[in-house]
Amino acid sequence: SNGIIALTLDEGDDVLGVDLSNGESEIFMATALGKSIRFKEADVRPMGRNARGVIGIRLAEGDRLVEMEVLSGKPDILSVTANGYGKRTAVEEYRLQGRGGSGIINIRTTQRNGIVVGSTAIGSDDQFLMITANGKLIRMDASDISRIGRATQGVRLIQLEESDQVVGAIRTEEREEEGKSAPVATAPDPDDTGGAFDEGADGGEGSEA
Repeated sequence: SNGIIALTLDEGDDVLGVDLSNGESEIFMATALGKSIRFKEADVRPMGRNARGVIGIRLAEGDRLVEMEVLSGKPDILSVTANGYGKRTAVEEYRLQGRGGSGIINIRTTQRNGIVVGSTAIGSDDQFLMITANGKLIRMDASDISRIGRATQGVRLIQLEESDQVVGAIRTEEREEEGKSAPVATAPDPDDTGGAFDEGADGGEGSEA
């Protein structure tokens, strides 16, 4: 009833996620300040239940991990921010790296769009749910979200009250039954990309680990 140790944690640390894998998958991690890393599961050596584990991504000061996922063939990464913005980006844009690096840009986080609250692999036939601090639950089709590059702020997914913010987003592959309506969400503006920029212009890709 008290369970057994699955992972030894440092003081102040928490378990973020657990997922099944086959030993040959790829791992995706995303942080609150918009960084991410994709690496081969084989880079994580097998170890005992109560081990501390190894570093997946090195975090900048003030950053924290918000998502860990075993990639399973979904073509895009959907990222959602606290102020109701989000985007889809092809998995191929997240180049494979060695485990333990500082990662690359996943989404540009600014005062306008806020920190990342969820980042998950998704297919165009999937749906996803967003929940806000004030208790709003919104279901949207992934195909309704613009597919744009990594280094953008995304498009607006939901109109929020001034005191509200998005606190979570998850993929769901279940569709609403015929004749039943899903919660209505504000359609994103396909022209509102949040200021895409050329990463090479200011050293973006070249300066990332």
